[in-house]
Amino acid sequence: MITKETSRRLDPEKVVDTALTIADDEGPAAVSFRKLAAQHDVTPMALYRHFKDKDDLLAALGDRLLANVVLPEPTDEPWDVQLQALLGAFLSALRAHPRLADLTLSRILVTESGLALSERALGLLIEGGFSADDAAEVGRQSICSLIALVTTDPIVREVSDPEAREASLRRKRASLGALSPERYPLITSAASALICPSSRDRYYDLGLELVVAGIRGVAKS
Repeated sequence: MITKETSRRLDPEKVVDTALTIADDEGPAAVSFRKLAAQHDVTPMALYRHFKDKDDLLAALGDRLLANVVLPEPTDEPWDVQLQALLGAFLSALRAHPRLADLTLSRILVTESGLALSERALGLLIEGGFSADDAAEVGRQSICSLIALVTTDPIVREVSDPEAREASLRRKRASLGALSPERYPLITSAASALICPSSRDRYYDLGLELVVAGIRGVAKS
């Protein structure tokens, strides 16, 4: 039975905090009402007072990531410089919770924080010479590209245990390194970098630069 006392002590924001921790450690598939109820000392049915189902809870996780985007203040810098800073803020929020990055895609035009991000991005793209419709498409594809950058991070895609992850990476490097250097000279020489970037910061910086350079190039064409 769900009592008024149970309802009062079940803070939905704290439930989202707990779900975020579970999803970060084990992935969103590991989030369950039963597991969350146990951690908050309530019955699973108590959660339904705040979240109608798991999809609703996952949407709340996506909303949380978007709420964590710290929009940079407008400046007098060129539109593409400001756009890179804006997209960089979005990317930073995703990097903190890489396993949940794709949950933001369906929430950007739903939440207040997502709408604020979209409005700023569209304004900068229109300033760069895009029509409103083209700005919308460029903005959508840019966001998708950054989400993909996070979800395909070679480290994120590996197992979470550090020792097992490093062993897996060593096996993959060794596999490429064992290829014939006469037939694959470039692959064998770059085996380590092809398997995993030497710097994750550089991985993300380069990914962001490529997105913005592509937008800049299309704007000039």
